[in-house]
Amino acid sequence: MKTIQNTIDIISEQGILPLYFNTDENISIEVLRSLYRVGIRSVEYTNRGSQALANFEKMVAVRNTEMPEMLLGIGTIKNLDQAKEFHAVGADFFISPGFVPEVSDFLKSKEILYAPGCMTPTEIIAAENAGIKFIKLFPGNILGPEFLSSIKDVFPSLIFMVTGGVDTTHTSINSWFSAGASAVGLGSKLISKKRMEEGDFNLIGNEVKKAIEIVQIIQKQLVN
Repeated sequence: MKTIQNTIDIISEQGILPLYFNTDENISIEVLRSLYRVGIRSVEYTNRGSQALANFEKMVAVRNTEMPEMLLGIGTIKNLDQAKEFHAVGADFFISPGFVPEVSDFLKSKEILYAPGCMTPTEIIAAENAGIKFIKLFPGNILGPEFLSSIKDVFPSLIFMVTGGVDTTHTSINSWFSAGASAVGLGSKLISKKRMEEGDFNLIGNEVKKAIEIVQIIQKQLVN
């Protein structure tokens, strides 16, 4: 049984959330397989094009057959209709670039994780008051780690993931974890369009594996 807390725990333990979109269904599926092979167990597929819903539905079917442990979430959800469409095809969690109250209410009624993008304390408070536990700080490149470290004590019960502007270096990831993030979302810096189009899925997997190893080192250092 997938619960909101269980989904939060899996993303936080993994420490990175790979996110990508490709118009090609087969490329989308092969990237998912490459991520699973190197140990990724939660992925965000971004709702960035007209093919996203059909691709996602096929990805869920492949996941159900080949990758039972994988949580497959959908990102860039901006309205209730989109949330309902992707819920109908089996999305495990939902992420938005901003806080959408009606999406929050719908997913809360389904007991599914909703992670809204927030940029100000006001937005974070609104999300927290709506029962949100997991906040996506976005865009990270504008906010900077100092923003998170400044507000973290005000929101002791919230889990923060940072997306936007994070790269795959130890320095970049460490700056956010040290500021209080539990995870970072990594898109084109991790899974580039060029690599996808070249079909070099083993290389994509290797790059992701390196990022996983960096996160694990940082997580151990922070615990100790």
